[in-house]
Amino acid sequence: MSQQLAFIHPQADIDRNVVIEPYSYIDKNVVIKKGTWIGPNVTIMEGAVIGENCKIFPGAVISGIPQDLKFNGEKTTTEIGDNTTIRECVTINRGTSDKMKTVVGKNCLIMAYCHIAHDCIVGNNCIFSNNSTLAGHITVGDFVVLAGMVAIQQFCNIGSHAYIAGGGLVRKDVPPFIKAGREPLSYIGINSVGLRRRNYSSEKIAEIQKIYRILYQTNYNVSQATSIIDTEEKATDERDNILLFIKESKRGIIKGYFNKSTND
Repeated sequence: MSQQLAFIHPQADIDRNVVIEPYSYIDKNVVIKKGTWIGPNVTIMEGAVIGENCKIFPGAVISGIPQDLKFNGEKTTTEIGDNTTIRECVTINRGTSDKMKTVVGKNCLIMAYCHIAHDCIVGNNCIFSNNSTLAGHITVGDFVVLAGMVAIQQFCNIGSHAYIAGGGLVRKDVPPFIKAGREPLSYIGINSVGLRRRNYSSEKIAEIQKIYRILYQTNYNVSQATSIIDTEEKATDERDNILLFIKESKRGIIKGYFNKSTND
């Protein structure tokens, strides 16, 4: 373990195969697992659990106390999954009494100046581009991509495989497998490029596309559309995932931007 010129609290639990560059600060009750690189001038505060083979770049602050006036000093954590990269000046706050933890999953890339607030749960294989910001209590599924400067309002949910275009202001839930853009944020097609990259077949993509045409490109309201999808479309994991997401949405899902020239 390299630690020259860094401050490491004696109560931190750090694997011997961790590199900590100069002028970083590691607080008590921090766990850092093998193969992880902590760059210079990184601050890792109490309650952080950093997985294996992570990379944390200069200026990042991990597990700072929540920016929530209701926080009362409870013992909470920030958990970072294996093989996740956190770039310069990212801030990730630990949890509150709501979930008691903030989580970023495995194989994620969190680019410079992103912020992930208290009690967020981020899935695996996500990419957050520069300056994207998550308020508190947000749930993000697997393989979600946020383009630059996306801002997500507290308590929103983002479904797996969703793509949100740059500058998007997210005020409602974003269902799985879709692209969202424009202002106000709207459905603009399915994330067919991302799905192909993840080896979804043309038939599976067409199936998802048909479901969202019923939901967004007809005159049905959400209740009518989901009833038709449930009764008329073949039961598959993707169909059931979409229906369950909509059923469990508390904020409601984003609206559609109907345009016959939209290219899914």
